[in-house]
Amino acid sequence: MSKSPNKTQPTTTSAADFIATIENQRRREDAQILLSLFHRVTGYEPQMWGSSIIGYGRYHYSYESGRQGDFLVTGFSPRKAALSVYIMPGYRDLSEKLSRLGKHKIGKSCLYINKLSDIDLTVLEEIVRDGVTYMKSKYEVWEK
Repeated sequence: MSKSPNKTQPTTTSAADFIATIENQRRREDAQILLSLFHRVTGYEPQMWGSSIIGYGRYHYSYESGRQGDFLVTGFSPRKAALSVYIMPGYRDLSEKLSRLGKHKIGKSCLYINKLSDIDLTVLEEIVRDGVTYMKSKYEVWEK
């Protein structure tokens, strides 16, 4: 089967410039906190993926179907409805950590957080660190 790259690709837009364009002040401030938190926890520089995802690190995936590509190891998006935090891979049991996180919703590989004041940032750091460690154990991970 042919190679089918991920639709969401890295861009050259600055993450800080993107955050500066966020109209909602609380969302912008929360995004600035996450920008620093993710950099500190991962050790990677932020990179924009598509028009609204701030990613850290990169890995290559390949499925039996033939689909393959590169994607961010972890990251976030300050969307209007909620902060979306990408915690790869989403199929791991994080129930213990999530029980300590605070108010959130969860999708397959995403945490949805209304505002950072609703959660324990120390627990979020644990979750991000755990995800990056797991991804490094399963995939070749690089910065850009």
